[in-house]
Amino acid sequence: MDVKKDASAVGVGVPSETQLQQINALAKGNLTAEQVYVFSVRLCDDQVDRDFERFDTEALPELARLFVGKSGIVDHRWSAGSQLARIFAAEAVQEEGVSYIKAWAYIRRGGAGDEWIADIEAGIKKEVSVGCSMGRSVCSVCGADYGTCGHRKGEIYEDTPCCAILREPVDAYEFSFVAVPAQRDAGVLKGMGRKADLKALADEFGAQEEYRSLWKLARMGQEYQKQLGAEVVRLTLMLGLKVEEPILRGAVEKLAGAELVSLRDALREQAAEQYPLQLQLGTVRGEEALESEYLI
Repeated sequence: MDVKKDASAVGVGVPSETQLQQINALAKGNLTAEQVYVFSVRLCDDQVDRDFERFDTEALPELARLFVGKSGIVDHRWSAGSQLARIFAAEAVQEEGVSYIKAWAYIRRGGAGDEWIADIEAGIKKEVSVGCSMGRSVCSVCGADYGTCGHRKGEIYEDTPCCAILREPVDAYEFSFVAVPAQRDAGVLKGMGRKADLKALADEFGAQEEYRSLWKLARMGQEYQKQLGAEVVRLTLMLGLKVEEPILRGAVEKLAGAELVSLRDALREQAAEQYPLQLQLGTVRGEEALESEYLI
């Protein structure tokens, strides 16, 4: 899932010797301290935002690593002409019980760069929005993948508010200077990131064969999950667990594949105990009764 979060930029100015070394590790040439301007950016944190989502605290260090080397652009325009800065360092820090990513970026002095530097110093260019991709979103109430359970973000279950926890960082895209942040409140804010149709991406990058292969596998997986659900319904009704079939089918549709397999195996075990297999004819041992079970 693609994620955008609003943050803020703070001007600093001349880089330290260590920072200059980090910058030159990314630059093609050997830049001097007079040629660059550095500033810090507070990126995403682990607090619940207004969309009732938050980053997993343990995911922040890896996400910080992914942001190193990424561009700073304008208004999320993914083009070379909109590039104006680059992140050269980032780390997860904790202050007053809040964990967040603090990043450092640089701008090349001169020309249009001086205008941006002046606006950062004046506090005009301050709000930024960052984009990244997270592998999982889990429910804070039950720990299941969000959307596979019955809990909904923003609702309260037995005094526990539900939110989606973003885990398993996949990639960091960029941070962008924006005129108006997505939310009014200060702090870390969030909006949805750019979405793309998978087939359109396959056509664009010449991956049609891979797309067709993945599509077939997905259909097979859907069919297998459908069969698992049907067997869970059949076993539940056979065992007489007193659940109405429409309610049972609706509940089964919300379960993930691994949950269906676990439930099916448990029901199979219970069915085997309740309805053990029996031979049609018993076997009688002893010479006098040899094959007597077949006598009329």
